[in-house]
Amino acid sequence: MGFKKLINSKKILSLLAVFMLTGTNLLMAQDTTATAASATGAATDPKTAMWMGAGYYVLLFFLLCVAIAIIGKILKVYDLTQQIQGKKEINWNNLMAIICLVFLIVGIYGAYWEFTVQGTQTLPEAASEHGVRIDEMFNVTTGITMVVFFVTQIMLFGFLFKYKHSSKRKAYYLPHNNTIEKIWTIAPAIVLTVLVVFGFFTWQTVTDFAERKGDLNIDVTGHQFQWYLRYPGKDGKLGTTDYKKVTGTNYLGVDFSDRNGFDDLAADTLVIPVNRVVRLNIHAQDVIHSVYMPHFRVQLNAVPGLPTFFRFTPTITTAEMRNRLDKPDFEYLLYCNKICGGGHYNMQRVVRVVTEAEYQVWIAKQKPYLSDALKKVLNIASTPQKTPAPNRLALNN
Repeated sequence: MGFKKLINSKKILSLLAVFMLTGTNLLMAQDTTATAASATGAATDPKTAMWMGAGYYVLLFFLLCVAIAIIGKILKVYDLTQQIQGKKEINWNNLMAIICLVFLIVGIYGAYWEFTVQGTQTLPEAASEHGVRIDEMFNVTTGITMVVFFVTQIMLFGFLFKYKHSSKRKAYYLPHNNTIEKIWTIAPAIVLTVLVVFGFFTWQTVTDFAERKGDLNIDVTGHQFQWYLRYPGKDGKLGTTDYKKVTGTNYLGVDFSDRNGFDDLAADTLVIPVNRVVRLNIHAQDVIHSVYMPHFRVQLNAVPGLPTFFRFTPTITTAEMRNRLDKPDFEYLLYCNKICGGGHYNMQRVVRVVTEAEYQVWIAKQKPYLSDALKKVLNIASTPQKTPAPNRLALNN
């Protein structure tokens, strides 16, 4: 019966939830440390690795519960002994107030640890125009919430400690205060409205449907477990696609009844010119993938049957970023941010930001999507050419 009551206790379940969150945090931190150690070639102690499992933390949780229960019983017995002997019993209000103060100090240190240790695992420097604005909004939001967090928590636990129950004073009962209600309702509403409005205009630049002269359209198609890239040819326009036309050779299902597709190009590397608007037309052929380029603050799901797009402007070339980071082998990368299957971890492409001149040289070397094998399958003798204008005789001939 006592065990059943223990299981049904909301306090125990809450403590279990907190403990599991803390244990998950520690496990993730340890996994990161282990990954770093393997990357640097450092040896891992097998005895240490044995104690990194979830079972260790479950056992630790139950030992903690037993320790708390034993301490509670000892205090209860001590309190009863004091009452029997007619001595002053334990002042539980003072004890709880001290516990609240200790909890506040430990919590503040925990927040400090989160900032100093896990706070270093933030996104890298933004290399796109909208990425800078997103970082600004993130920093402002984080700053506001952190100030509110520290102020409210210090006031909450400080109030519990300072105004703990005392027989020498009587608490003042305040049933209602319109001014306080207005302040904590209107102030957050104003702050959130400002943040949402700034976020709306930033997102609007990303999802702007208007096509402008000079924009670069690139098709990015997710397929287990790789990204297919298709660039427009000299006409600057991509041919339409149709999933019914997907074959082993026409792997993107380009519909060649649209003549814009005849000069489309296939690429293995996502090369984009700096300071030029790039529109990624995002597709998926099997399961849900997600286009993710952290340096450019680009992330959008690739959903089968639901074409989407993401518009951004890169601002830092790969060469410039290599100099900033002092990493000669640095590359921007395109990842899949959905767990799309067994090969998900390896679903990535190199993204290279270059100057406009370098881009023109690179694009001129790319092979056409309409390969000889595909021409043969589609019975296309040669790439259609525009009919040349008839020669005119010169007057002096």
